[in-house]
Amino acid sequence: MKHGRVTELPEDFWIPIPLDTDNITALSPFLIPQDHLASSSTYYAMAVYMLFLFFAGTSINALTVACTIQNKKLRSHLNYILVNLAVANLLVSCVGSFTAFCSFASRYFIFGALACKIEGFVATLGGMVSLWSLAVIAFERWLVICKPLGNFIFKPDHAIACCAFTWVFALIASAPPLFGWSRYIPEGMQCSCGPDWYTTNNKYNNESYVMFLFCFCFAVPLTTIIFCYAQLLITLKMAAKAQAESASTQKAEREVTRMVVVMVLGFLVCWLPYTSFALWIVNNRGQPFDLRFASIPAVFSKSSTVYNPIIYVLLNKQFRSCMMKMLGMGGGEDEESSTQSVTEVSKVGPA
Repeated sequence: MKHGRVTELPEDFWIPIPLDTDNITALSPFLIPQDHLASSSTYYAMAVYMLFLFFAGTSINALTVACTIQNKKLRSHLNYILVNLAVANLLVSCVGSFTAFCSFASRYFIFGALACKIEGFVATLGGMVSLWSLAVIAFERWLVICKPLGNFIFKPDHAIACCAFTWVFALIASAPPLFGWSRYIPEGMQCSCGPDWYTTNNKYNNESYVMFLFCFCFAVPLTTIIFCYAQLLITLKMAAKAQAESASTQKAEREVTRMVVVMVLGFLVCWLPYTSFALWIVNNRGQPFDLRFASIPAVFSKSSTVYNPIIYVLLNKQFRSCMMKMLGMGGGEDEESSTQSVTEVSKVGPA
């Protein structure tokens, strides 16, 4: 590693591996292809995957929003939160996945430093909204099924307030790098942008920001999710044992619960590697690592834009029926029985 490489800290990027140059700016990911980091075939493979995420994520999330607008029966309090999740996914797929596709295809971030900040901010914002939306869904299920507040009714107005809450908290988490607490720079193979996990002991205070994200935007929501679903499972087990409700109502509750639990697992598959990698970087400064592997958590984190809608389309009869009808694939499977099931469990959400 050259001496100049150690002392120079570019304002808009940082390549966290030794490079045989005294002028790191000449290798800027905003100026030239980053073939010194990985082979062209690796970049093109990433581009293909990001193109898939862009088309699949944009299509299925836009269809989710359109179905909810068109069908009044989908406008329940839980589905409002699912639509909020779809809007966040649209942000990530339209901005994050598309810019990553173009950049991987060109083998460098072709849009420039300002666009990198915008892409990093939007992708982080959408990811945080997704995470907090999953926490809100778990909280809503706990309130409705476990009834810790007695006869409290979770209404659409409450759901809208919870959606606003997810965006406020997401802004609190994603805005600081725009104002000097950390920064948004190209990450991994330098074709997508996110917070600066790599540099330390500088004016950006990256270590404190990473720990803030881990505690406020991962540990707290995850703890909320685990607590709420643990209580929910206990309640459902007791209800099933006592046979206090009809079989159809119990089945509907199980379907809704299974849907949100699988959504959480899908989210963790996409985001836990990202979180683990960021913490590893912060706590293992100076340790060598392969940037190709470093790109995997960031790229697959964007996969949640496809995982989440696929999960609730497959497990939610209402969404599945309405989407099939909208796409001209029939009148919708089990539409009548689905509507009846919704009526029976109107106190606990959609079937």
